[in-house]
Amino acid sequence: MRRMLRTILPLVALLAVFALLIGACGDGGEDTYKIGVMESVTGPGETYGNVAVQAKQMAVDEINEAGGINGKMIELVVEDSKCNSADAITAYNKLTDVDGVKIILGTSCSGAMLGAAPRAEEDGVILFSGLATNPDIANAGDYIFRTSMNDLQVGEDTGNVMWADGIRTLATITESTDYAEGVRRTSVDQFEKRGGRVVASESYASDITDFRSQLTKLFSDGPDAIHVAAQAEASGGTIVKQARELGWDGPIYGDIVVAGTTAQEVAGDAATGVKAIIADLDPGNAKAQEVITNFRDRYDYVTLPWYLGSAYDDVYIAAECLTQTEDDQDADGFKDCMYDITWSGTIGNNYSFDDQGEVVGLSNVVVEVLPAGERTDDNFGYRVLGPAPTE
Repeated sequence: MRRMLRTILPLVALLAVFALLIGACGDGGEDTYKIGVMESVTGPGETYGNVAVQAKQMAVDEINEAGGINGKMIELVVEDSKCNSADAITAYNKLTDVDGVKIILGTSCSGAMLGAAPRAEEDGVILFSGLATNPDIANAGDYIFRTSMNDLQVGEDTGNVMWADGIRTLATITESTDYAEGVRRTSVDQFEKRGGRVVASESYASDITDFRSQLTKLFSDGPDAIHVAAQAEASGGTIVKQARELGWDGPIYGDIVVAGTTAQEVAGDAATGVKAIIADLDPGNAKAQEVITNFRDRYDYVTLPWYLGSAYDDVYIAAECLTQTEDDQDADGFKDCMYDITWSGTIGNNYSFDDQGEVVGLSNVVVEVLPAGERTDDNFGYRVLGPAPTE
């Protein structure tokens, strides 16, 4: 019996050590940097939320395959923020209380970002988004950063484009989310500042799929153009499609969601001629073209390429800051790195962050959606008309 115990006890001890090693590797131990991810894997933002998760995983795999960060691997812990405040808070609590992360990449949607940001600021947790654009995020705190541009810029550019195109009266239809309402508000503010007038406006819940009665009301007021602010590509594409089916042949304006690949597929030929003010990848940026090619080879599709690139860049920026801090629990050191960093990557060269964590050094362009037969993987379904006019 003693001989058996002498044999078993070393074995038990060995198994216990082995279990600890497995736990360390699987749970963000000494050989792993653990980073949280909050994106809209489901909900209105699922098309770009999933793109963001996939782009981040591709970036992490590249870094890990190249040896990691000084030999330590990156592990992503993904939670679904579902494009709303309540679920974002649930996801945040899971990542911080259960998984113990101090660095979170996300979220996809402005409402989710605004919901989680106060807790992150209070807890001293980094919240770093590549997609959320609502203007209020700029005032969310010292631990909040984003590579996505503030909707104040999108709104200013949109208002200027519509005015330059001769639009003087406008009707708007807007999804009832923080993101879409932010786009509408800033676009209308600039349009009215130039002298334009909004003659009608409608809003809709994210579960609505038939917009014909609302569109009919808008058309009855005789606007020069329609502005569409959608959270989901599906709703943006459906509004454009139904507007054309109802006989609207005037201009339609929107943002990147309305010009996304999924929105184009939903609208079909009806999307032809839609103008959108978007952040776009520079065709002369070799890194951007490499990332898009690699993403398409890996996942067999691309939508909203700039935001794909923004999510991808966020991982590499995070990796650079972890190289400096050497500690995934050092949110203060990570924050200091973010304020000091200047980055060149997929979405632009030599961009940085101001004292509000807002990205600086990037700009929008005006695009026009092409006829369905001219849309290709290379042109993303639109032609670039150039930068937005400033006057």
